[in-house]
Amino acid sequence: MFSDFSKTLAQAGDRRFRRVIFLGILLAFALLAAVYGVLILILSLLTPDQIILPWVGEIGGIHEVLSWASLLIMLVLSVFLMVPVASLFTGFFLDEVADAVEEKHHPHLPLVRHRSLAESTVQSLRFLGVLLAANLIALIFCLLLPPLAPFIGVAVNGYLLSREYFTMVAERRLPPEDAQALRKRHRASIWFAGCLMTVPLMIPLFSLVIPVLGIATFTHMYHRLLQR
Repeated sequence: MFSDFSKTLAQAGDRRFRRVIFLGILLAFALLAAVYGVLILILSLLTPDQIILPWVGEIGGIHEVLSWASLLIMLVLSVFLMVPVASLFTGFFLDEVADAVEEKHHPHLPLVRHRSLAESTVQSLRFLGVLLAANLIALIFCLLLPPLAPFIGVAVNGYLLSREYFTMVAERRLPPEDAQALRKRHRASIWFAGCLMTVPLMIPLFSLVIPVLGIATFTHMYHRLLQR
């Protein structure tokens, strides 16, 4: 697994890698700005800009205070939402990253059929829903068992990310049932790779780079495990 990651790092400067990372950053900030804009609009419609308090009098600038408060809340929430958001965007660019790896390290392979935008969207949104639901359940366990919270988060996200990414990479060249069988035969090493990828995903901005490196690493891992 570490050899797979070292090959990925050696190719990290690839033009297509940089393009996907750049697009991911733009999309993440665009999503954050859009959500923040909608939140501000809702607050401005539902709250007055001025209120009158007994013995205090009229207080203005409520919208401005709410704007700054909501911005801080969005920045904090973005840290916790980085894993599902980064995973969502990476799903759209899976083929481009995997193609770059295979063209360099496995040039003899035939071309694969790329997923359509509709297929990519459905698959990415489905995975996002599963990831959010699983993290919500994990959050409940984290609240019940605070000392184990970091381990629970890494274990859950590591399993989900490794399962989804490896399956998506494998299904580019194998029938779904064969891809699932390959993943199950090597589930321990695949899960461990997912856990290692999850840790830096918790760090803002890193979470927009790691999924790209993760897809590349799982592409190397797929070809290595296929030869066993």
